[in-house]
Amino acid sequence: MKLINKNEIVIKKSRFLGFIYEIDNEEDIKNILDNIRKEHKKAKHFPYAYKLNNTAKKSDDKEPSGTAGLPIYNIIERNNLNNILIIIVRYFGGIKLGAGGLIRAYSHTASNLLDNKK
Repeated sequence: MKLINKNEIVIKKSRFLGFIYEIDNEEDIKNILDNIRKEHKKAKHFPYAYKLNNTAKKSDDKEPSGTAGLPIYNIIERNNLNNILIIIVRYFGGIKLGAGGLIRAYSHTASNLLDNKK
């Protein structure tokens, strides 16, 4: 597993921290998610999506259904990526963004990870 890039976006006081990793197996995914959750204990949401050997999974992690994991996964698909995990950590800023706002925020954070690769 290798961190490819990370970024941060602030939208209406909510912080979105994006991380993109190259992964080799499901154990990598579990380890990365565990480490990110430990590192960011005060964050409210940890949605992610991955594609590994053409197997895919996505999670909204307590965000409204379809507003986080799917937009992240769509970025992976649109860019024909494989063996990639994108996780976005959200620190809730007290202002609800609504479904459309969440979809835009997660899509924007994920696509910026690809635009600004190290």
